[in-house]
Amino acid sequence: MEIRNFVIIAHVDHGKSTLADRFLEITRTIPTREMKPQYLDRLELERERGITIKMAPVRMSYVLNSKTYILNLIDTPGHSDFAYEVSRALLAVEGAILLVDVSKGIQAQTLSNFRLAQQANLKIIGAVNKIDLYPTRVEKTKISLAKLIGVKPEEIYAVSAKTGEGVKELLEGAIVKIPPPKNLKSEGGNNSQALIFDSLYNDHKGVLAFTRIFSNEFLSDQSAILLSSKRKFTIKEVGYFTPDFKPALKLSEGEIGYLATGLKEPNLIKIGDTISSKETKPLIGFKEPQAVIFVSFYPTGKTNFEELENGFKRLRLNDAALSFERDSNEILGKGLKVGFLGELHFEITSERLEKEFHLEFLTTFPSVIYRIVDKNGSHYIKHPQDFKDDYIKVFQPIIRVEILTPVDYLNQILSLAKIFHLNILEINNFNEENLLITGRMPLSELIKDFSDQLKSVSMGYASFSYDLDGEEEVNIEKLEILVAGEPIPALTRLVLKNEVEKEGRVLVERLKSLLPRQQFSQALQAKVRGKIIARETIPAIYKELGNFGKNGGDRTRKMKLWKKQKRGKEKLKSMARVKISPEIFRELLKK
Repeated sequence: MEIRNFVIIAHVDHGKSTLADRFLEITRTIPTREMKPQYLDRLELERERGITIKMAPVRMSYVLNSKTYILNLIDTPGHSDFAYEVSRALLAVEGAILLVDVSKGIQAQTLSNFRLAQQANLKIIGAVNKIDLYPTRVEKTKISLAKLIGVKPEEIYAVSAKTGEGVKELLEGAIVKIPPPKNLKSEGGNNSQALIFDSLYNDHKGVLAFTRIFSNEFLSDQSAILLSSKRKFTIKEVGYFTPDFKPALKLSEGEIGYLATGLKEPNLIKIGDTISSKETKPLIGFKEPQAVIFVSFYPTGKTNFEELENGFKRLRLNDAALSFERDSNEILGKGLKVGFLGELHFEITSERLEKEFHLEFLTTFPSVIYRIVDKNGSHYIKHPQDFKDDYIKVFQPIIRVEILTPVDYLNQILSLAKIFHLNILEINNFNEENLLITGRMPLSELIKDFSDQLKSVSMGYASFSYDLDGEEEVNIEKLEILVAGEPIPALTRLVLKNEVEKEGRVLVERLKSLLPRQQFSQALQAKVRGKIIARETIPAIYKELGNFGKNGGDRTRKMKLWKKQKRGKEKLKSMARVKISPEIFRELLKK
């Protein structure tokens, strides 16, 4: 039996899932009557956004030159938030199809994915997509992609994943060019070993580990061990992805499939970990995926804390990178501190809570993790509310950014760099039309609408990718916002010391324009180290006192009613609490 294991990698929205659909049709893996667009994207949110969020493996069969091949394809997410998962999936295969949309050309995440595939020593096959829509750009894109990979332009496949043109040739080219499965057998003899590249929770079978078998075989009822946690278990079931789960007698060396562990704790199954038949050295170095941004969630409306916590627990069953812990606040009550892989990961999780679990909640400003040095030593804080003013030094995480942009938008991007504290290191010609800008910037600036602003100034043509790149010392202050004399913890943020006054003033001005008027006046104040640095007031709504006739009525009667109204407003002001809606928070996040 000949096996070929490969992935499709590309920038977001370049057509990975549509190409996978055509492969499923050509290999007759899915009956024509059951076929639907983005078949491997099973989440409703994936279909709505048109992007892959969850990795999707599938096993196909194809006959070429009278020989039957088993093809294991993994459709990977294209966004940089999921780079760690993609890097582990690349270790489970021998080849990669690098797909480029001819209308957009090579973009930042194309470069990032290409480097990951190079590091994994994969056979990289280049393909340009959407040739039916932009035929005039095909040759130019093929030349650019060939130069990147280091092959001749004739070796780049031209396909239309929508119409199917050229897809059969690409699939057959992949079978011929991608080598058969490699062996990563570690020291320790003839024991069975498998690499975990994803997982899914099943109520009956426990956690299903998506694996690539690197040595020997695994069978149902066999004993196994997770090497990172040393947890032993008995395999309940083994099987393939068709793409539904299909039980099998065994999974042999070189195959990709799932092992039903029977374990009910999803956090035990870690991406990049090794499953082995006995304790030995792991296949590769394992590391935990690190959360880079942190947000507090608090229930509002009809939702209570238990419902919110249960929603996160259900999501974590199939999203091992999601981390959370309990939090409490005097004003907002009980909530959860949640860690995410990036901005998109946060947005997707929030949307799933709203749409799948129908929960109502309030979120704080996204923040990054800071390292604080004070008289008690060095420690980390994830939330601005925990920041104390008696620090000696503060260090913030830094990212290395690569921006790929047409030459025409260089000046606009350089202007944007000043706003977001992007330190430009290099500007190089990538090809005739595009520049590759490399720089370093604080991670905290990335979550202040950087992506939208970059798309805006470049008319949507520029793209970027990033990686964590150490830390730097920073001089920051804690900025608190008070509404009607009451501090709003969700609006507390850490700001550069030389920008704190400006930021405070802008924030209260924007709040004034966004908050609705009430029957009492609302003082909006920005506070730093106990000092008010900015203030705006939203005046109360005044009610007409009624019609006093042509001459205006008796003055004393008017005064009596005015005083009564004033007393009522004072009483209301002392009792009132201002509610800030999630929509207002989202508006305040924009820079």
